[in-house]
Amino acid sequence: MAAFIALLRAVNVGGTGKLPMSELKAMCEASGFAGVRTYIASGNVVFTSRKSESAVKKALEAALESYAGKPVGVMVRSISEMQAVLADNPFPKTPANRTVAVFLDSPPPADTLKAVKGRKDEEIGLGRREIYIHYGDGIGQSKLVIPAAKAGTARNMNTVAALAKMAAEL
Repeated sequence: MAAFIALLRAVNVGGTGKLPMSELKAMCEASGFAGVRTYIASGNVVFTSRKSESAVKKALEAALESYAGKPVGVMVRSISEMQAVLADNPFPKTPANRTVAVFLDSPPPADTLKAVKGRKDEEIGLGRREIYIHYGDGIGQSKLVIPAAKAGTARNMNTVAALAKMAAEL
């Protein structure tokens, strides 16, 4: 059985997409996942499964759509991929709560950096299937727009580290 981390997009953020983590856990268990654990109320879940990454994603998206009545974006990473996100962070000396990885389904497009708007002091780096952003003044003050990030979901490096640790414990 392989360990996976699933990151839901736009769940319990800004009053939208309400989903109790107990419901998310139950959906995962009903999909045949084992050792299911959630982390904070923003759509983070770790579990083990014999299914492939794509099959895990498909099963979870189907369960979430049935629950929510609309598609819910899900990004799935293996434990080694999540550990690589931490290791590949191009801003390791910046505060972990001001540095995020935007998780995508595929590699960032070649024109990702050219399309950026509203940049002030933010630093941006591209990963395998992630866009890294360090918000110097904090995310709340930022006017940064990265069109390629719109389809993704962001987690700060504290959350990425916690999820990698939780998955390693399964």
